[in-house]
Amino acid sequence: MSARQVAFSAPHAAAAQIGQALLEDGASAIDAMIAASAAISVVYPHMNSLGGDGFWLLQAPGENPVAIDACGFSAALATPEWYAGQGLDGVPARGGPAALCLGGTLDGWREARACAAEYDYPARPLGELVAPAAALARDGITVTASLAAASEKVQPELAEAAAYQAVFCPQGRPLAAGEPLANPGLARFLERVAAEGTESVYRGALATELSDWLASEGSPLRREDFAAYRARRVTPLTARLAGARVFNLPAPTQGIASLLILAIYDGWRRAHPSPSELEAVHALVEATKRAFTVRDAEVADPSRLSERWPGLLEPAALRRHVAAIDDSRASPWPRRAERGDTVWMGAVDREGCLVSFIQSIYWEFGAGVVHPDYGLSWNNRGLGFSRNPADRNALGPRRKPRHTLNPALALFDDGRRLAYGTMGGEGQPQTQAALFTRYHYGGEPLAEAIARGRWLLGRTWGDDSQDLKLEADLFPRLAPGLRAFGHSVREVPAHSELMGHAGAVCQAADGTVIAATDPRSDGAAPVGRAGDTA
Repeated sequence: MSARQVAFSAPHAAAAQIGQALLEDGASAIDAMIAASAAISVVYPHMNSLGGDGFWLLQAPGENPVAIDACGFSAALATPEWYAGQGLDGVPARGGPAALCLGGTLDGWREARACAAEYDYPARPLGELVAPAAALARDGITVTASLAAASEKVQPELAEAAAYQAVFCPQGRPLAAGEPLANPGLARFLERVAAEGTESVYRGALATELSDWLASEGSPLRREDFAAYRARRVTPLTARLAGARVFNLPAPTQGIASLLILAIYDGWRRAHPSPSELEAVHALVEATKRAFTVRDAEVADPSRLSERWPGLLEPAALRRHVAAIDDSRASPWPRRAERGDTVWMGAVDREGCLVSFIQSIYWEFGAGVVHPDYGLSWNNRGLGFSRNPADRNALGPRRKPRHTLNPALALFDDGRRLAYGTMGGEGQPQTQAALFTRYHYGGEPLAEAIARGRWLLGRTWGDDSQDLKLEADLFPRLAPGLRAFGHSVREVPAHSELMGHAGAVCQAADGTVIAATDPRSDGAAPVGRAGDTA
């Protein structure tokens, strides 16, 4: 087989380089993504962890896209009554009781490799895949500005968290950009996973160790919860647009919101074939409001969806949303917003397998609970449950909370195939919409579509305001017009990390590949060739 173009996009260059090296050596995009998943948990520990969650969206040429739900469910003990018995009036933000959901990322690796086997992709040994991450953890990384800012931000909350302080504040203070940070315990954990397999984390010796540790910290998670968990394949949601079909993850993710924004905008654009930038952004913001209203009412554990769920992307529902958009007036806002720290990565291999992947620990450093021997942080995703017992997203045993995570994929009528996504909590669907509409409808190059100034309605990671934020390179052009429409607008610095870390990988029908990453991140998007292995 002749050499073919391969590419990897990640918000940290080290993860991108590790994934790309495997692709150029002939590994599958699935194996390359597992290696990068391990690596980015080391280099971006504030945004993700192997004690967190993951979602996969992948497509082999000629096959239907496949989605993998690798988010953890809540503990069997996780009920309002259990928390009341601990003297708590609900789920706290940090500490052991905040660690109430399993981390599904590592079982997602297992399910992704099962998909690869069905496609007859040769599998690399797990030890080979995690070795670069283990080396980074043992030898040390260079602290980025993003990691240093997160370390400073959480210090008041986690000042008394002894294991967190030992691992992530080794100098007795928050991290500083440019200094080294090693996590030898995480290297040991990765080596044990490589030796024993991911099954050990859920149904073996590591499961016993992790569940005993979490229980000792005050978590409701127990050994039985680990044993009962399985990542699973699910049917992706899809929407038809002019010239493309887009895919995303179903509940419990907010993938429905991402697709609704695009589908509503596509319907609106049919009546506005050549909109100005102001008109387009206004329509996208209004579509976002409608999509978020649907998301908040409908998204929950897959077992608790309403009878309305199957019709949310149907033409009749979309027409009602489009008709409700006033071209010259903003609809009422604000509403409660979601928070979340995340990493998105994408890849395409020599066989054309395309992967869109996202991984998260929820808030910066999750629950702030860190294993003293393994340097492993645990997620606080259970904060995504509603405190209202009548809400379909209410806390309950073995349920999955509503997720901000949602990797995206698009198949174009001309044969192009695009994996794209971003971190950024509430901003994920909006950044996806900005990236996709600029690229698809506006014809902008991927890198420009990602880099150019963005907007954000509501709150994203590290921010609490509910207004419409515009980056400084977009603000002078659009702010006057948006204010005239009734939007509450605020300027933020250009290339602000508030706007997320987007990325994309696209393969054309002829096999040509382009990739891009976000200048707001520390990322890279290398494109190369897989050598001849015949």
